[in-house]
Amino acid sequence: MFKTARSRFKAWLTAGAGTIAALFVAGLMGAFGALPAHAPPSLPADAATDAGRWRIEPVRAYVSHANVYGVPIKSGQKALVLEVDITNRTAQSDKAYFDVFKPEGIAFPDGKPMITLTRDSTLTPELHPGMAERMAYVWPLAADVAVPSSLSFAITAEIFKPRDNLYGVPGWYNPYRLGTITLAVGDHGGAG
Repeated sequence: MFKTARSRFKAWLTAGAGTIAALFVAGLMGAFGALPAHAPPSLPADAATDAGRWRIEPVRAYVSHANVYGVPIKSGQKALVLEVDITNRTAQSDKAYFDVFKPEGIAFPDGKPMITLTRDSTLTPELHPGMAERMAYVWPLAADVAVPSSLSFAITAEIFKPRDNLYGVPGWYNPYRLGTITLAVGDHGGAG
């Protein structure tokens, strides 16, 4: 009987120590989780930046009150336009560039932009490996929405994994905020 009581006491003591250790670790994780996150870095607006599968180089940003490279602007609307040179850094044609840029501080009714080639107004083309293309990201918005004279765009990149954890296949995963670029925003009536 003494051996059983001693075993029970040891088991209780071990479980209590484990519980205390678990609570301590959880408390530390909560404390570190409450720390403010580091702001993503400010990226140069006048140089090319590798953003995962894309190499990007901003050209200009402006507000247009007329159709932009084949994207119709309705009556009572205007559009925020970001022109950027994009190069596909992968080995296959791709058009997963919709989430690369996100203007900060402006809410857009549709969320995602219309994207077109500036050279021939092709909407959402596949970009071929190693070929730089000038693209226009067009976000329609109401004509009365104020657009600041300088605007930051969040840049989202992805990580290439030669083998992912779920299917064991290569691909671009884990989107993350690489940083922001800030551009002056011009204002004119038409495209280009």
